[in-house]
Amino acid sequence: MAKIPPGVGPRFPQVVVLFGATGDLTRRKLLPGLYHLASAGFIPACRIVGVSLDDIDADGFRRVARAALAEYFAREVTDSDWATFAGNLDYVPLAAGPEALKAAVQRAEDSIGRESRRLHYLSVPPSSALSAVRMLAAAGLVERSRIVMEKPFGTDLASAVALNARLHEVFDEQQIFRIDHFLGKEPAQNILAFRFANGLFEPIWNRNFIDHVQIDVPETLGLGRRSAFYEQTGAYRDMVVTHLFQILAFMAMEPPTALESAPISEEKNKVFRSMLPIHPGDVVRGQYTGYRSEDGVDPESENETFIALKCFIDNWRWAGVPFFLRTGKKLAEGQRIISIAFREPPKSMFPAGSGVGAQGPDHLTFDLADASKMSLSFYGKRPGPGMRLDKLSLQFAMHDTGLLGDVLEAYERLILDAMRGDHTLFNTAEGIERLWQLSTSLLEAPPPVRLYEPGSWGPKSIHQLIAPQAWRLPFERAWRRPNGMGG
Repeated sequence: MAKIPPGVGPRFPQVVVLFGATGDLTRRKLLPGLYHLASAGFIPACRIVGVSLDDIDADGFRRVARAALAEYFAREVTDSDWATFAGNLDYVPLAAGPEALKAAVQRAEDSIGRESRRLHYLSVPPSSALSAVRMLAAAGLVERSRIVMEKPFGTDLASAVALNARLHEVFDEQQIFRIDHFLGKEPAQNILAFRFANGLFEPIWNRNFIDHVQIDVPETLGLGRRSAFYEQTGAYRDMVVTHLFQILAFMAMEPPTALESAPISEEKNKVFRSMLPIHPGDVVRGQYTGYRSEDGVDPESENETFIALKCFIDNWRWAGVPFFLRTGKKLAEGQRIISIAFREPPKSMFPAGSGVGAQGPDHLTFDLADASKMSLSFYGKRPGPGMRLDKLSLQFAMHDTGLLGDVLEAYERLILDAMRGDHTLFNTAEGIERLWQLSTSLLEAPPPVRLYEPGSWGPKSIHQLIAPQAWRLPFERAWRRPNGMGG
């Protein structure tokens, strides 16, 4: 086990109240993540009180947790670590009410025997979030606590404002952590390190040298059991407001005065304030063939399973630079990339047929998969007589460092940050409301959905949206494999 640096974990023991304790997200991410954080020593002490609709007891919850680790935890689960973790689990059925929850939390705090803090994680549908908040208030569990909210944070400006107002009746803004697991990924934070720790790229990180930016998150997966939820949400609400715009802010923000929560949140919000409203004419909505026949979907649904759009940040650094965003279900590849296209030289002295310009501009590419990768493409001379140019690349992969085992999973990192009270990687009420405000024209007058075949890259009109540029995916060359072989 790698040595844990000081200041990574919270100062105080934690009592986690986990709403939605038997749900899919809890089993896939939260229970394995909490087990890892506790067994690896990131948290000084931890007790977990599960809450859900299921009428089970603490032993039943332990069986749920053990099955979740068996299915989803990638590391070894030792008998001793499991015995310790299982002993720290308790459970309260939702029907038992706030008094039973208060008693369970009191038992957990008494067992720790020293000053502790509470983390309430609401892994529940948006329709159930406020009832969970009311239960916490009725149980007197607001003091010394922080609360983690899952997306979506409203479905438009009015609902986001109303949700925040209701939350603020119980919790202060500093207690609220609106989670976006994209920002918890190692590569997302690597963007900050890359930009602000190196003198090489920050001087050219502006409209004078960058032609356009692509944030591309295609998915090969369909909807699974999420059809009914997705029918009420769609790709824009599900992915763009909560994920892609947040990544855009990291990419486009000004240098913060300090690498701390408040200055970083302020710079992100400045990006959102500078964004121009999303124009429906700059948006392509798509729906994969067969979506309307899925369970829980209206046979005449106009809901989008794909979205591509062009947006602009109207400030000194980015004026006139288009940002192209794309995401969707059942597409040709599953990728998560940011691709920055640099302006091409103003004049070429190379002879016709040399190959210069044939493969587009130079790109800096960040892969937002858990094992982060970066690539810088450029033209270089092909060996031999004459002047023939090929597109080459410099590439970095986390595999090359030997530190891949130290990478925290996104939810693990974000849970730790919430326990520490660090808002750096979380969304603010102001930011969320501003993004819904920017989306109003699109939500009120969305363009019609266009059908696309599963396994394609979306509707063909996406090429008109980005012209005269071209989508970076599929890549013209593959990422190199960890052993150094490959494209």
